[in-house]
Amino acid sequence: MTESIVHSDPRTTAPQVAQLQGAPDWRVIDFISDLHLQPTEPQTVQAWRNYLQRSTADAIFMLGDLFEVWVGDDALDEAGSFEAECAGLLREAAQKRPLFFMVGNRDFLAGNEFLRRSGMTGLTEPTVLHWAGPNILLSHGDALCLGDVEYQQFRALSRSAAWQQQLLAQPLAVRRAIGKSARSESEQRKQSGAPYADADAQMTTTWMQTAQAPWLIHGHTHQPADHALGKDQWRIVLSDWHIDASTHRAEVLRVTPEGWLRIAPEQA
Repeated sequence: MTESIVHSDPRTTAPQVAQLQGAPDWRVIDFISDLHLQPTEPQTVQAWRNYLQRSTADAIFMLGDLFEVWVGDDALDEAGSFEAECAGLLREAAQKRPLFFMVGNRDFLAGNEFLRRSGMTGLTEPTVLHWAGPNILLSHGDALCLGDVEYQQFRALSRSAAWQQQLLAQPLAVRRAIGKSARSESEQRKQSGAPYADADAQMTTTWMQTAQAPWLIHGHTHQPADHALGKDQWRIVLSDWHIDASTHRAEVLRVTPEGWLRIAPEQA
């Protein structure tokens, strides 16, 4: 007799949701994602630097793809590296307010050493934030985009400990070359006009119901919008940052107990 294998439907399977309690004295929280920081786009890096130095927020949440690519925490040890410079900027900002970081699909190899050196607190995905207003479910967003089947297959592979260990065992120079190649492939796809998958509606509902969170904040899709899902339920999509492009775009989502608004980084 053969044994049947039952595969769970990710759209209806409840995820394990981490819990985060916001500080009672927080009055303003900022959310950003998809900055894709890289040394070849200095204007975006400078805008991020200015934002970290000037923001009046009580806490800042960075929900993935802060970097265009992260090839391993050992890049921090390379003298004068871009990664070490960014970690220093984060560490300075973390002395003024708490910083929280969730990995995305570009910087999922960022690990504990990066968090330690940058002074940030890492977030697992998804995490529900309990604060002054409604519960807020936080995600990078890529796990919700089930329509991108090829990417979901890669995501499952690349999140495995064995795959990551095998990649991180390669010399740093080799990993940088792999990252450069991945960036080129991504740029070619972008130039081709290939559509990006959006968050799956059923899976989004499952996640929000499991977390008992009427708000979901995520990035990844580069399609900033406020989606009304029902009575007082919202899917709030963060903006990407791309200041070095002809289509200047950069946005901070600022949340207070009264609601949210989208502002330019220089207004934060």
